[in-house]
Amino acid sequence: MGLNPWLCMALLWIGAAGLMGAGWLWQRRHLNAGIVDVLWSLGIGGGAVLYAVSLGGAPLPRTLLGILAGVWSSRLALHLAQRVLREPEDGRYRRLRERWGGHQGKLFAMFQFQALLIVGFSIPFLAVACNPAPTATAWTAAAVAIWTASVAGESLADRQLARFRADPSNRGHTCRAGLWRYSRHPNYFFEWLHWFTYVALAAGSRLWWLSLLGPILMFVFLRWISGIPFTEAQALRTRGEDYRRYQRSTPMLFPWFPRPDEREHP
Repeated sequence: MGLNPWLCMALLWIGAAGLMGAGWLWQRRHLNAGIVDVLWSLGIGGGAVLYAVSLGGAPLPRTLLGILAGVWSSRLALHLAQRVLREPEDGRYRRLRERWGGHQGKLFAMFQFQALLIVGFSIPFLAVACNPAPTATAWTAAAVAIWTASVAGESLADRQLARFRADPSNRGHTCRAGLWRYSRHPNYFFEWLHWFTYVALAAGSRLWWLSLLGPILMFVFLRWISGIPFTEAQALRTRGEDYRRYQRSTPMLFPWFPRPDEREHP
């Protein structure tokens, strides 16, 4: 018998609140709120590991949950940390800081809201960690395949963008290399795809329907709340017409072949 799921969620919230509190203190000293993204990634992975070791499902889905989510979150956190530590504050957070006049109370509330989001996004892990399926199935194989494809795709997109940004001659221009030719946000696409890993791992669980919250919540946040809208607004401020041409020719999220820009070819 494992711990009560509600107790696990409460423990995760306490840990996430403390983690984000430490992150708020760090940003206060360094004036860089981008650390919140690093800590969010670590918190999500930590939640998966907590549920994997504490809840009462079969060993196989719990083990895969801890390993797959832990590796995914560690890779993402490391990638984001390299940007946060080497570059100035991300334009999205700099604009929020300016809008709020550097008000530390509002920044603290933003960090603590991210702690709540960690708990919310951990809900699909409950379905996996309570799954009684004792042996590997086709769903297990599908979960591993989805995870492998999504993490490989997101890693490739991140590397392609990092190489583009490292070239000073590309300043003010939009990356159209590799996967970025087929989607304006291939990293977000693979991030969203990754959450189907836990839908497959939860197959057979009486809480399976909770696993659907992962891809649903991630799509909503990426498409309408904190992902694409903020990223594209910042891109338009810094790259102007070059990014508008990119918007006209390249699909927003789901990769597909670029369209000809009719304004360039009357």
